[in-house]
Amino acid sequence: MFMRTIGRGGIKPFIFCALSFAVPFAAGQTPVAPDGDSHAKPATEAPASNSEIERLRQMILEQQRQIDELKRAAAQKGQDSTVAAKPDASAIAAPSRGVGEIASTAPILPPLPAATTLGTPLPLPQAAAADQTPSSPLQIRVGDASITPVGFMDMTNTWRSTNSGASLATNFGNFPYSNTPTGNLTENRMSAQNSRLGLRVDATAKGAHVLGYYEGDFVGFAPTNSQVTSNSMTYRLRLYWINVRKGKWEFQAGQSWSLLVPNRKGLSALPGDLFYGQEFDVNYLNGLTWGRLPGYRLIGHPSDKVTWGLSLENSEQYIGGSGGASTSTLPAAFAGNNFNNQFNNGNTNTSVPNLLPDIIAKIAFEPSSHFHIEIAGIERTFKTYNPATQQHFTKAGGGASLNLNWEVVKNLRLVSNNFWSDGGGRYLFGQAPDVIVRADGSPSPVHSGSMIQGIEAQKGNLLLYAYYGGILIGRDSAIDTNGKLIGWGYDGASNAQNRTIQEGTFGLIHTLWKDSKYGALQWMFQYAYFTRSPYNFVASGTPNNAHQHAVWFNLRYVLPGTAPTIKY
Repeated sequence: MFMRTIGRGGIKPFIFCALSFAVPFAAGQTPVAPDGDSHAKPATEAPASNSEIERLRQMILEQQRQIDELKRAAAQKGQDSTVAAKPDASAIAAPSRGVGEIASTAPILPPLPAATTLGTPLPLPQAAAADQTPSSPLQIRVGDASITPVGFMDMTNTWRSTNSGASLATNFGNFPYSNTPTGNLTENRMSAQNSRLGLRVDATAKGAHVLGYYEGDFVGFAPTNSQVTSNSMTYRLRLYWINVRKGKWEFQAGQSWSLLVPNRKGLSALPGDLFYGQEFDVNYLNGLTWGRLPGYRLIGHPSDKVTWGLSLENSEQYIGGSGGASTSTLPAAFAGNNFNNQFNNGNTNTSVPNLLPDIIAKIAFEPSSHFHIEIAGIERTFKTYNPATQQHFTKAGGGASLNLNWEVVKNLRLVSNNFWSDGGGRYLFGQAPDVIVRADGSPSPVHSGSMIQGIEAQKGNLLLYAYYGGILIGRDSAIDTNGKLIGWGYDGASNAQNRTIQEGTFGLIHTLWKDSKYGALQWMFQYAYFTRSPYNFVASGTPNNAHQHAVWFNLRYVLPGTAPTIKY
């Protein structure tokens, strides 16, 4: 009660009362009653000396010092009991922060200042909690899982010297010849189709790191009237997979970039660790081996410098017809019904009866963070059935690649990707058929290969790049039962059956500004020159190849968000 009285009334009333009583006692007088009692006797003693008054003043100052120390001790004790109270042994222990607990409900109290005085107000806990919570990139925490948004918004202008009708994406195999109406018309189009939305989820379970990745864009099926009024482009699935890593092993399942896609780092399936160029073309680079396919993948890390992987990926027996490519010529007995849908011709969808998944193996070596080299191999199996003879035919195909990504000097990289196959045309953006079909219905794998050579340079916020890519498709022909030639590249074949397709391209990406909390704004430019040469002998006065120039301008806003750092 004494301390509370002092705290409420302040120190000045206390000193006044002490003086009013202490001085008369020191002088030998009887103090006057507070109520002014008239029966009190008058003072008859002599007044106090100066030394006695000084002694009383020192006593009062000493009392004031002790009172201040008591008040500070009381305040300190109350604060300590709040911040670090001794737990009650009978109480149930609070669980550690984990699944189901909301982090913001945990109390946050500020530490006491080094020298607190009675006249210094303590900061409010709420204000201190807000001040101590740092701002961070866009990220959502659910229990122990971290959800990071991925994606960007694109606004693109595409111009082409011929009207290939491809919009954003280049169909490398069918840009028109100069003796056609479409070969004499230019094409210009604006679009936001390439905008992407997705997320990645990182979590730890039983000592393993779990990574889930999802991504989609709007370069899917479009209604026939989409360009008249509403531009209602369809959202489509690009990537959707989960990866679990524990120690030196990884297992992955879902739709991912194929293991055959060149890597920049290890054998990671994350888009930022892959090479598909810095270009803006939605169909990437002519000559790139790629696919986004469902499958299963096992990755091993025997050391920090070596990574190997094995994948089983969804196969598809393919005879051409996708991405602007021509189909191989089938025997007359099978041409009408596409050999009973035994091969995908770009319009078959999921009705093709594939025998086995494609098997891909890959090993990467990284003696330093500046040098990446990898070797990959693929095995494929094709099977057909001739209903007329009731015969089955099975044929194996395969291919191999050698890829290099080397930072020669700081911020200057050389790129070299090389692929050759016997039946791997599907992985060249479908520009070559996997097989031709002989007159008896048996498959014959087509030789095809590709390469990309390039350079990438970074200077501050400016990225420059230049690539050259090419595809070579081998001749593979047979004689039909009627004596005519069939297959690919035979004399008299359509000029849509290409022998070579080539591209030279360069461009830049300028980052106008970037911030981990607010994202980034980028301006992009790309120029490309394409040429293709068919196998057939063209008539006099008709072009023996086709050419196309293309220019892209793009403005991109990249979503903020930083994935957590994972250490293995």
